[in-house]
Amino acid sequence: MIRTVRAVPALLLAPVLLTACGTEDAGAADPAELKARARASGIHPDAVYVTEAPGGYTLAQQSVGVYGGDGFSATYVSRKNGGQLRLTVDRGTMTAETCPTQPPADDSGTRADCTREGDLWYRGGGEYVVPKKGFLVRIGGEGVPRDVLREAAEKVHRPSADELDTLLPPAPAGGEPVERGDLPPEGDGAPDNNVDAGG
Repeated sequence: MIRTVRAVPALLLAPVLLTACGTEDAGAADPAELKARARASGIHPDAVYVTEAPGGYTLAQQSVGVYGGDGFSATYVSRKNGGQLRLTVDRGTMTAETCPTQPPADDSGTRADCTREGDLWYRGGGEYVVPKKGFLVRIGGEGVPRDVLREAAEKVHRPSADELDTLLPPAPAGGEPVERGDLPPEGDGAPDNNVDAGG
């Protein structure tokens, strides 16, 4: 299975605090703001999750992007050892029957040994999977110790206002995704590079 990741430009401005409203937990991102920013980036709002991990792992903003059709992807890099922990979110569910047959973190096509650990699944390819309301949050990283992966999986959560502000760029005016003018309305979606005579 081939999956694509489109990078979303990193924010260059300092984070601006947003105020949570309604019945959201203190510090939680405003759902309307999250929805607008995610959709503007081509990401389904329900696919946006973040995490924390021991060992000095911090979000690499330039890594944030779309995973698959409308999923989410982000990479955390350790300041201590340079290790990389990858978080991906895509649609799906997981059961004891489907866990071994789903693509492992490296998309090698081999079946994975699966172990249920409470609400988490550990897959032998070196990743934890956290089921979340029709989405699967995967936490993996080559050379990242299993206990670090597990803690990161346990700390998967929806972004706070501060996290959202450094995670996704502001939505464009009008709140709609930016449309590309060079894509034809029909066909395979390849850019229209036709030029007039004399080019």
